Amino acid sequence: MTILLGSIADDYTGASDLANTLTKNGLRTVQTVGIPDPSLALPDVDAVVVSLKIRSVAAKDAVAAALEAESWLRGRGAGHVLYKICSTFDSTDLGNIGPVTEALLSVSGGHIALVTPAFPETGRTVYLGHLFVNGQPLDESPLKDHPLNPMRDANLARVLTRQSRGKVGLIDLPTVTDGADAVRARLDRLRAEGAAAAIADAVFERDLETLGKAALEMPVSTGASGLGLGLARALLRSGRASASDGENEAIRPVGGLAAVVAGSCSAATLKQLDAAELHMPVLRLDTEKLFAGSDEISAAIAWAGERIGEGPVAIAASAAPEVVSRLQARYGREASGHAVETATAAIAGELVERGVRRLVVAGGETSGATVDRLGIPAFLIGPEIAPGVPLLRTIGTGGNDMLLALKSGNFGGEDFFATALSMMR
Repeated sequence: MTILLGSIADDYTGASDLANTLTKNGLRTVQTVGIPDPSLALPDVDAVVVSLKIRSVAAKDAVAAALEAESWLRGRGAGHVLYKICSTFDSTDLGNIGPVTEALLSVSGGHIALVTPAFPETGRTVYLGHLFVNGQPLDESPLKDHPLNPMRDANLARVLTRQSRGKVGLIDLPTVTDGADAVRARLDRLRAEGAAAAIADAVFERDLETLGKAALEMPVSTGASGLGLGLARALLRSGRASASDGENEAIRPVGGLAAVVAGSCSAATLKQLDAAELHMPVLRLDTEKLFAGSDEISAAIAWAGERIGEGPVAIAASAAPEVVSRLQARYGREASGHAVETATAAIAGELVERGVRRLVVAGGETSGATVDRLGIPAFLIGPEIAPGVPLLRTIGTGGNDMLLALKSGNFGGEDFFATALSMMR
């Protein structure tokens, strides 16, 4: 197996988002869950996205996992490795974007890394180093109150500097507009000045193409799926890859029951659950009871068992921001998040045991916990359900194939759950 492009994703939904983007832009792509076991037979592809859960872990653990994935990808021919981060730059002042980026640079020759979370298709743009979410500065958007990583600073150079040992520079929009050669020249100057990373502006899709062309000539870059778009198109235009459509196998019917499990507390997911009640039964878990040692999980499984034979059901541990804040104040941010992830993954696992083969999961941490619980080693990438969310078909599950959608909390329109299930057969 020889690949052209490798990627290390800091969570599972972000990995699906990137794999979706690469597939849409012509690269044959597989998403793995961690580093694959040598016994797993992967198809011949152009790109592999290794899914990790390193966004919110200790920086040293994130670095160790990323370096192991980088070694695996380089060993299979990857000339460029993209460290895939969230398009809202979810992180803290301790990391993990800076530490992982610098670690990847240290083992690849110590070049400078181009960094951008921009993805205009999903409303993420960067101008003068500041991140905008649907036209709002990051620190004025709903992400300022993110339950795990509240983002209170839109200046990405400042955010990344607080996480990094090296300097952080800026590639401004006029430079990007001047083309890939101008971007590379700017990177060379910044590197000579001691910078290890440079935040790159991008407002339009053509900016991503310019950045992808420039970044492809370096060993490492850091960004959201928008940068993946630029890298994929650069590979195709260079002649190193040929456009391919790999969706057909991924959408072959699997049958079985269907369900939605939600752990995200984002405003988008809460609206999607409200809309889902028009199409299916929805059970909203009492998140307080998840901490009280009650039989909330068993009751949820029993509730689903009475209804799922008639059609899809949804079970949600999603709660309004004020409820989340109260739980975090009482139990701690990490403990409250872990309780929700554990409960939703347990419910998803029980549903699959009872015949669910078509499953939609909402929330990055919830998706990660669920995929781990189910022991899924890899996915084929199917058609896009909504921007950033593809349909996924399991690989290496012993003939018990499933169709899944792993949705980041903020992604998708209000009818996302019904749309996703309608594409699964």
